[in-house]
Amino acid sequence: MSQDPVEANPGLYRVIFENERVRVLEYRDQPGDRTVPHEHPDSVMYTLSSFTRRLSSGGQQREVELEAGQARWLGAQEHAGENIGGTETHVIFVELKEPAPTAAGEGPLGPSGP
Repeated sequence: MSQDPVEANPGLYRVIFENERVRVLEYRDQPGDRTVPHEHPDSVMYTLSSFTRRLSSGGQQREVELEAGQARWLGAQEHAGENIGGTETHVIFVELKEPAPTAAGEGPLGPSGP
């Protein structure tokens, strides 16, 4: 069962700021550490270290290698991860609490038909 990353992985995630619009998380792990499945809303991720991870979601896996100092947009997602490199993972996530705006004529499943 997927859940909040801080509750699911309390030794790896911690809240460093929160208000009614955003929540800021710090994530740190060591080579070989794994997370259990958890969810993130739309977020901005900023890498404080270079790392290599394996992400698993919906029966699929992919490996990501990121350098320190990168900012990335992450759409809402559910996943589990594993540090498969030789360095610590150190990341800041800025999670958005507001839903994404919907363009005129679009519903939750995409553009409305005629």
